[in-house]
Amino acid sequence: MTASAIEANGMAAAPGADAPADTHGMPARPSARRLLALYLLLGFSAGLPFYMFNAVLTLRLSRHGVDIVIIGFFAWIALLPTFKFAWAPLIERYDIPGFARFWGRRRGWIMLSQLGIFLSMAAMAFTSNDKSLPLTALFAILLAFWTTTLEVAADGWRIELAPSQAGQAPIVAANLWGYRSAMVAAGSGAILVAAWADWTVAYMAIAVAAFLPFPILAAMRPEREGAEGRARALATGTLASLLIVLAATIVTAGLGWALLSTAQSAGISARTNVTPVVLALALLPFVVLALALPRIRRLPADALGSMSSFAAPYVELFWRYGTPVLAILAFVSLYRMGDVLTLTLSHPLWNDRGYSLHQIGVADGVVALSASMAGVALGGFLSTRLSLGWTLGIGAVTAALGNWIYVWLWHSEPSAFILYTSVAVDQFGNGFAGAVFVVYLSMLVSPSCPGAQYALLSGFAFLLPRLLAGASGSMQTEIGYDGFFLLSGALSFAAIFLLPVIVRVKARSA
Repeated sequence: MTASAIEANGMAAAPGADAPADTHGMPARPSARRLLALYLLLGFSAGLPFYMFNAVLTLRLSRHGVDIVIIGFFAWIALLPTFKFAWAPLIERYDIPGFARFWGRRRGWIMLSQLGIFLSMAAMAFTSNDKSLPLTALFAILLAFWTTTLEVAADGWRIELAPSQAGQAPIVAANLWGYRSAMVAAGSGAILVAAWADWTVAYMAIAVAAFLPFPILAAMRPEREGAEGRARALATGTLASLLIVLAATIVTAGLGWALLSTAQSAGISARTNVTPVVLALALLPFVVLALALPRIRRLPADALGSMSSFAAPYVELFWRYGTPVLAILAFVSLYRMGDVLTLTLSHPLWNDRGYSLHQIGVADGVVALSASMAGVALGGFLSTRLSLGWTLGIGAVTAALGNWIYVWLWHSEPSAFILYTSVAVDQFGNGFAGAVFVVYLSMLVSPSCPGAQYALLSGFAFLLPRLLAGASGSMQTEIGYDGFFLLSGALSFAAIFLLPVIVRVKARSA
């Protein structure tokens, strides 16, 4: 999910839309109507790329006959957003040359990200035959990186604008409507275009659609009233962005080559169970923080101000919640488990059950969109009426049912009714749980550093699910599709048992 400074109906969402502000100052809060419209557009602009390196890619690989275990490994690409906390402080601190001088820091990062998204998706389009899986993985990783950067550049502003639960709920709902409708449009649209033409045309069509907000941003009013040099700022920013994208591509390719070479020298193959190693490495930073918790807890409040800008937001979170933060981390790592695992193998399941690209496209289109929007709307509404404990509990149940419905699909004769009903139940639960979960995470962060702390919490929430998703192909070969979806639903439901603990957690004030 994302929030950024796009212009809605000619209104600049960045400073200057409602009141003047300095180049890096906090923007004035837009009106409620404009804010909701803004976040609807922002969600749509950021949701388009997500399915293209996730569900659509797994279906593409499946149609090309790639082994289910290898397809499962591609789910590890979605681990990248989990570690967005590693570069979130940089996004909040540094400017993009050219863009930031005229449009400000937040829009500058968004414009860079959109260029990165377009170029990465275009590269995926022209390698869509998947003859070289390392190349497919490289461009998918880059697409995930730039999509995540776009989200990080925006989430902090959303939390700053609406720090209360009642304020967050409608904004989150509007943002998720846009985001989920874009995901569905990308997934369904790409699949239907691929059925009509091919995967190259499908990926290029979504790349062009994802890039459409860029000219809107470029036409927006400057960050400061009276700023001059729009054309020069655009040219300088575009050149700087292309160099940054090129550098990121070279670094990623180099790291990927080194990793593959090391794996081959160690005798690791597609059949090697590397999940425990990946899990240990991914959990290492969080284990270090947990071990440091007693010392963090003893720190005086004024000690946080003397820390580096990178470490301070994360230390502050642990300092504020103390030992109960471990229960919070356990809860958030379980809550979206079923959704992530389902997203990884649902499309290969439909393909193996004999459904056509046209049927899958329809399921991913109007059926998924209407069901997920209904779930988001109800989740956002109940978040303003009930306690978070109740809404989180309802969300866990609906998410679990969305997983278990696929057991029925697998054991039923293929039919449009069964496919569409299963997708509707799944997407409703996904939308409901997603809405209340975002509100919950937003309530955990400190107003002094919302972007970095939200990046840490939302990243950790998907760490364990995405690690397990990478092993989903291996799991499916052992327990079958029915066993896999029974297990994934049970893991989501298990979050309920931590609710009595987390609802009693109180933050310490400075």
